[in-house]
Amino acid sequence: MRSKIFVLLGICLAVVAQAAPPAPTPVPTNSVDSLRNFFGNVHTFSATFKQVVLDDASAPIQESSGTLWIDRPDKFRWTYESPSKQEIVGDGQKIWIYDKDLEQVTVRSLQGGLGATPAVLLAGRGRLEDSFTVKALAPQGNMDWAQLTPRKKDGGFEMIRVGFDQGKLRVLEMVDGFGNTTRVTLQSAKENIKIDPTKFQFTPPKGVDVVGD
Repeated sequence: MRSKIFVLLGICLAVVAQAAPPAPTPVPTNSVDSLRNFFGNVHTFSATFKQVVLDDASAPIQESSGTLWIDRPDKFRWTYESPSKQEIVGDGQKIWIYDKDLEQVTVRSLQGGLGATPAVLLAGRGRLEDSFTVKALAPQGNMDWAQLTPRKKDGGFEMIRVGFDQGKLRVLEMVDGFGNTTRVTLQSAKENIKIDPTKFQFTPPKGVDVVGD
C-alpha cells in the first residue's frame, strides 16, 4: 500500500546553486495562487512527514512517518523510518522502491510510472492544468485548501486536496476510488535549499532481488 502511494506521490527537482537570491515572486493571496507558486517557483523542497491512511469512515488503518527531499524536475526521495524501513527514489529517469524487510527492489520508468498523480505536482513535470482540474476550496481554520481532480483516471486517486498555511504547503490528502484517504502532513519544511545530489541516486544493495524495468 505504501509503495503504491509514494510511487504516485513519488511524490514527489538538479540542485540549483545561485550566486544571488532569486528574483521576488508574487505573494500568494489564496490557495490556488499558493499551489501555482509552489508548482512554479519552488525548485527544491525537504520536510519530515507523517502519513495516515483513513478508511471511508475516517478511521485510521495505517500510519507511518519519514523524510522527503525533492529536486525539480523529476528527482525525489521518500524515506520511511517508521514503522518499517523503505526508500522510494526518483533519479530523473527511473523510480526505485527498496523494501528492506522484503529485501527487494522494484524499478520502473519514471515517465511511465507517474501519470496524473500527486507526483506531477511535487516533481514539477509539465503544466499543472494539463494534468488536473484545479479549484479553490473553503478555508478550514488557518489552512487554505485547493482541490485537484485528475483529468485522466489512471493515477489511482479520484481527488487530491492540498492545504497551505500562510502560503506554505503543509498537507496533501488523496482520495482513492474506494473512499480511503491518504493524508500526508509536512513538518520542518524548507524551500529552495541546496540538496546533496547523492540523495537522488540509488544503487541496489548486494543480495537483494531486483524486479521491473
